[in-house]
Amino acid sequence: MNGLYWKHLDALLESAEIIIDRPKGSPHPRYTFMIYPLDYGYLRGTASSDGAEIDVWLGSLPDRKCDAILCTADTVKRDVEVKLLVGCTEVEKATILDFHNSSSLMSAILVRRTQAA
Repeated sequence: MNGLYWKHLDALLESAEIIIDRPKGSPHPRYTFMIYPLDYGYLRGTASSDGAEIDVWLGSLPDRKCDAILCTADTVKRDVEVKLLVGCTEVEKATILDFHNSSSLMSAILVRRTQAA
């Protein structure tokens, strides 16, 4: 059953352009003390639970495969979202998770794609 979920994510990635609107090293537009540790953006022409497009973290690996997702809970925005991690090393995944868990107002969990999926 899990394999089907990941295949649907693969299909979304293959059919949508990744737009990086917050490059690595740039500050968050509202919380300027938060600096993006990796490229962050979205999948053009998609929809997420917050009404915007699906969020994407883009790592340094050449393979543009989604092998993890981040589930976030944000008490300021009062929402829960899923963010795709694409081409991320294990170190980059840990860095992204730390970024989302660095505030008392937001937290996240990381869900890795299993080898079988």
